[in-house]
Amino acid sequence: MAFECRQTVRIGSKDTSIDCLDNPRTEEVDKRQDVLINKIKNFTFESENPKSTSKLNVKTGLSVNESLPNYSRSITDLPPALISEILNCLDPKELGIVSCVNTYLYRLASEHQVWKEFYCERWGHEITPGNFGPGYSDEKSWKELFVEREFHCKTFMGRFSIDTLYGHTEAIRAVFVLASKKIVITSGYDQIVRIWDIEEGLSIASSRPLGCTIRALAADTRLLVAGGTDGFIHGWKAEDENAHLFDLCAPQNQNMEFRVWEHEGPITCLALDFGKIYSGSWDMTVCIWDRSSLKCLKVLVHNDWVWSLVPHDTILMSTAGSDVHLWDITIGTPLAVINNAHVGKTYSLACSHTGKLLFTGGEDGSIHMFEITRNAKCNVRKIATWIPHTGSVYSLAFEFPWLVSASSDGKISLIDVRKLLKKTSRQSSTENSFKGNHVDQKHVEPPQRMLHGFGCNLFSVGIGCDRIVCGGEEGVVRIWNFSQALEIEQRVRTLRGIRLENRMRRRKLQAEMNKGSRSGQCLVAAKKNQTYGDRNGWHNKRKVSGKPKGQR
Repeated sequence: MAFECRQTVRIGSKDTSIDCLDNPRTEEVDKRQDVLINKIKNFTFESENPKSTSKLNVKTGLSVNESLPNYSRSITDLPPALISEILNCLDPKELGIVSCVNTYLYRLASEHQVWKEFYCERWGHEITPGNFGPGYSDEKSWKELFVEREFHCKTFMGRFSIDTLYGHTEAIRAVFVLASKKIVITSGYDQIVRIWDIEEGLSIASSRPLGCTIRALAADTRLLVAGGTDGFIHGWKAEDENAHLFDLCAPQNQNMEFRVWEHEGPITCLALDFGKIYSGSWDMTVCIWDRSSLKCLKVLVHNDWVWSLVPHDTILMSTAGSDVHLWDITIGTPLAVINNAHVGKTYSLACSHTGKLLFTGGEDGSIHMFEITRNAKCNVRKIATWIPHTGSVYSLAFEFPWLVSASSDGKISLIDVRKLLKKTSRQSSTENSFKGNHVDQKHVEPPQRMLHGFGCNLFSVGIGCDRIVCGGEEGVVRIWNFSQALEIEQRVRTLRGIRLENRMRRRKLQAEMNKGSRSGQCLVAAKKNQTYGDRNGWHNKRKVSGKPKGQR
């Protein structure tokens, strides 16, 4: 059987700009939705025997809609493949609402692969049981994982406790949080690299003095690298039998430990990806190394000291002086330059997991958020500005949706980018185009939270495992522990569910009681009408003559 949607039925498209995605909706998505909606309007169904329907139309001369006037249609009548395409156009909140319509849509929406895309767009990294605590199960669906992670994001607005870790004898210049293994790696002026247990707050391992100040750290589950002011990169390879990955205390082993030189100045920043090591230095260069051979593949020359860098896919973002540079890693050519991103030097960078959002922090105490789009060429657009600090912003860390900054004013700011993304996605690119280091105070956004109480310089910050870790001039590592806020939020959610269940139970009982009382009242009223029915008849209002009032 074939039929077309009725002409009187309108399938409207609404604004699906996402307030919790790290990439705002663009005009291309809106065009794609309009095309999809037009396809739905003109969509026809074909049954196994389409000839019978054509004969019916020829004989009766009626369209299928006229011949079946009582046939009700809904979205569930569409093929699952088309429903899946429609669900692809929804954001997580709308997808959750659709899943509440009926069991069929609940199954389709809950098992839809778009939940995996939502998760990877926000957090991107590999899922491990350590990321979710003891209640994590490998059998959870992508929707359950997404909801669980979204729930964890609320903890940074709750109650916290502060753990102080002592061990370094001088200022700490670098902090790195390896959330998958629940460890923190720190180093600084005392030339020693230390590994800490983020939950217990205990020192796990410490290296011998490396001979100079360590200003940069980077690590993953296979490799740990440290950058020194003498221009070398010192690295440790992970050991499979070691629960904490790296054995810093062991005697130097050429198979598990290495040191390479290429820079002529202090190394200020390091980063890792699957196959490469990236290092930036005050010699105004960025070196790209091969992880397996430890050979320098490319050297990217800048016009000033390199302070920070962030790689993503085939793009490398780096800061030199007050400018931000975007490079094509494969061929080593510049893609774009943001001139005078800040008043003074641009010290810090952070990037979203999709690579579409870039955050910069500078000497002027401000933080900018840029949107990066790459079609025929790479375009950069500034979409937000915050000024949470009175001193230089030395470090940034991002874990969706929280952007964390550390400054020389001794404060830490927490910024939730979700609400801002929904607002900026509705604005045109001309309104937010980058105009140098000029800051319009009308478009400055306030941070969601500030952590105070430290008067010294804070040089580095990291985020992960419901914790924020920071190191600075004091030479101690501070951990803001928000796990208590998670427990409180879980209890609140449980109590809210119990209250809702009790409320629904009371309403159901009240409805049943009201139904019973109304049926009883109707029976009494019916008996009264039968008893006194003749007295209230229209003919009793006549006079003795039997004529109505109007005829007398």
